[in-house]
Amino acid sequence: MTPEESSREQVLGGVYAFAAYFLWGFMPLYFLTLAPTGPWEVVSWRILFSLLFCAILLTVTRSWGKLLAILRNRRLVLWTVVAGLLIYVNWQVFLISTLTGHVIEGSLGYFINPIVTVLLGVLVLKERLRPAQWAAIGISVVAVLVIVVGYGAFPWIALLLAGSFGTYGLVKKQIGPSVDAVSGLTLESLWLAPVAAIQLGVVAATTGITLGTDGPGHTVLLLLAGAVTAVPLLLFAAGARRASLTVIGLLQFVAPILQFATGAWLLQEPMPLERWIGFGLVWLALVVLMADSVHHARRSRGTVIAP
Repeated sequence: MTPEESSREQVLGGVYAFAAYFLWGFMPLYFLTLAPTGPWEVVSWRILFSLLFCAILLTVTRSWGKLLAILRNRRLVLWTVVAGLLIYVNWQVFLISTLTGHVIEGSLGYFINPIVTVLLGVLVLKERLRPAQWAAIGISVVAVLVIVVGYGAFPWIALLLAGSFGTYGLVKKQIGPSVDAVSGLTLESLWLAPVAAIQLGVVAATTGITLGTDGPGHTVLLLLAGAVTAVPLLLFAAGARRASLTVIGLLQFVAPILQFATGAWLLQEPMPLERWIGFGLVWLALVVLMADSVHHARRSRGTVIAP
């Protein structure tokens, strides 16, 4: 690949990644249009229609062979089961937060996610942290304490979102390139299909299924839940293969910024002083983390090219 082609691929990767984070950033608005459907039913349809959407993609791209090869590897199958359970927790908590007026707290979870990823590196991968990384973690802990004490509520939604998605990323790292994005989402949705069926049974026996009962527009929006789930993931996978980790790392804040703006200004969720202080501390921690990452990358590059 020529330097011009490599540069073009880098730019294209950044565009793909930005598109993925942009769509994720406005995801709460899409799910809010699904009212009166509740979070448990929405997640169930999201799982089942994601499975259908991925099956169509595998058929169109003639990629069933890749999926069958993965199924013959027990280790990969086990990791996809774990990934499925983690993304289920993430989706369910995200839908509960979105549909119960906690979009801002959901955005906090994705702001915290990079710090959780660093912490998982220490706890699971036994990585050694630099002083600035420890400082970022410490500031984040103080931020959570400020929110708990000052705002009077434990940010369980934010911590569950950050923890589940951070661990999901760790599992994906263990899988590596052995499982492509479409096959991975197909298997994760497949393992969750029985959970979705049970949830729909409970919803039908209690509040009632809303699919097809609230007009054609609402029905179409629910049917699109699979595509809405899969498209940003596929865009992200295409971007991650082309763009540098630095670009991906910087772009990951697009989604929580948009979610925060949606909750604070479009949905008018409350932002008392204590919550502003807590968010401010989290943003400070992220600045420290990003500055340290850039500084470390420059030093490493300088060491490599030094004579």
